[in-house]
Amino acid sequence: MREKRTVHPRLLAESSRLGVIKATSLESLGMDSKTIWRRCQPGGPWRRLLPGIILLENGTPTDDQRIVAALVYAGATAMITGSHACLRHGLRRSELPGLERVHVLISHEKRRVSSEFLTVERTAVLPCPVIRNGVPLAPLVRATTDAARRLRERDSASKLFIEAIQRGRCVPAALLAELNAGTKRGTALPRRILSEVHRLRSVAELHAKVLGSGLDVPPSHWNVGIVDSCGNYLGRPDGWWDDVALAWEIDSVEFHYSPHDYARTLERNSKYAGAGIIVVQTLPSRLQSDPGGALAELKAAYAAAKARPRPAVKIARPLP
Repeated sequence: MREKRTVHPRLLAESSRLGVIKATSLESLGMDSKTIWRRCQPGGPWRRLLPGIILLENGTPTDDQRIVAALVYAGATAMITGSHACLRHGLRRSELPGLERVHVLISHEKRRVSSEFLTVERTAVLPCPVIRNGVPLAPLVRATTDAARRLRERDSASKLFIEAIQRGRCVPAALLAELNAGTKRGTALPRRILSEVHRLRSVAELHAKVLGSGLDVPPSHWNVGIVDSCGNYLGRPDGWWDDVALAWEIDSVEFHYSPHDYARTLERNSKYAGAGIIVVQTLPSRLQSDPGGALAELKAAYAAAKARPRPAVKIARPLP
């Protein structure tokens, strides 16, 4: 069957964006709907990405092409949120889950449904988008919470928040406020993680908590005061294994101390040593650059602590 009309390739390129175009736009150029359908069949030169959205090539679409397709399908006021928005805000791909899907926000009055690789979320209040390279993005705080609400694994959600806080300059309070302002679906896990950020003394310690969960024997306590047999205060380690009296400190000038506090760190470690406590010190940067090495040190320290008699130290009772 002959096609009714062949549209010049240059006109197709000018009418599309990254090769993505609406089927109705092709029809307005004079192309018959049956021709469009036939070209999108297996082995044809084009492919259908979303309902009514065509890619003018038959290869695997790039992330950029899928994002354009999502926005064309969702409408003029739509914006990208979730992991793809976080990526375009500058977060690292390695820490972003769910990139196989594109997540868009649309106004509550719009009628669009999720399809193929696209997750459509209707919202009563659309945030003001941030435009990056011509793509409207939800602000980073909203994009991060939207991604976190769809996660079921604690480690993945924790790593996402760590990345957003450390590299994206989100503050935990803003993330929690965003969760409180929106839908409550899927917020239980993110809320628990963000509440821990407030209890911990730094984001580095949150990262340590995620890393420590991968040990055969993770720390039994976090940020608890330790005293000797006479009740003398020894320190408050970031991580603590009470069964073997092993302390883990995440030490860094950047996260905890000004330079003159170095003496206090030495004093603390001297108290630990005098009481028989084995202590492992880890730089926050190493939690990301060499997590395997940090875990190996902790495993070796735990074995050494377990092999020696446990010193007479204990967790301090909380003040009434």
